[in-house]
Amino acid sequence: MENLKNTTKNGCIIECQNVTSQYGSFVACRNVSFSVNKGDYLCIVGANGSGKSTIVKTILGLIEPKNGKIIRQTAQIGYLPQKTEIQRDFPATVKEVVLSGTILAQKRSNFGIFYSREQKQQAQNQMEKLELLPIANKSFRELSGGQQQRVLLARSLCAAKDLLVLDEPVTGLDPAVTDELYTIIRKLNQEENLAVIMVSHDVHRAVQNASHILHMDKEVAFFGTTGEYQKNPLYNDLSHVEVCQTHLCTHCGSDCNASHIILGQHSH
Repeated sequence: MENLKNTTKNGCIIECQNVTSQYGSFVACRNVSFSVNKGDYLCIVGANGSGKSTIVKTILGLIEPKNGKIIRQTAQIGYLPQKTEIQRDFPATVKEVVLSGTILAQKRSNFGIFYSREQKQQAQNQMEKLELLPIANKSFRELSGGQQQRVLLARSLCAAKDLLVLDEPVTGLDPAVTDELYTIIRKLNQEENLAVIMVSHDVHRAVQNASHILHMDKEVAFFGTTGEYQKNPLYNDLSHVEVCQTHLCTHCGSDCNASHIILGQHSH
């Protein structure tokens, strides 16, 4: 990673310049260029296998780019990855899970195994913000899917001073909980000026909430404002490929407004 201060305009947090990433000989994404400024809310959309999660992992330094470069300002980034079965059954209390996020943002105290007063207060603040204090001592594994995701969001916020990165955070959640989570993230973006990058299959909610859209198809098919994207054929031609994966069902009722880009698959 290069320091951003002397290479890009003020306010820019992340800039990808012609980034190509591979898994062995398989090219997951190629020649990807875009930028995220302070206060932006970018949703990354695209078909399964289009490179959405790969570019996020490359931004975070979890994957080394094969070509191109990522210029990143010195920033504290919170990351909420896709939920796994191990996460769902994690044997810890809500408070312990949230506290663990402070390790990513701060050095542990000289006492080694103990959290500092500052770390404990930081976790307390995030739990209060997401209305988790009443369940702070409950076991994480006993919570509903929506509650678990709010806990994991609070954990990631302990490290997210400048940027919050979320990879399909609403997968498996019902529509009401999905809308609630989107509302929380939009509020964080607008009221705290926290930049957000979210990978999403739900194009409808993406354009409702985000300021910018990156549409991936191995390469960048579109990058620009949400208003510009709504005028683009990539958005207007989605009706024939709508299928609901966000709620993990084979049929959605009238309350589901999802527009998921899963090309060539039809479940409705």
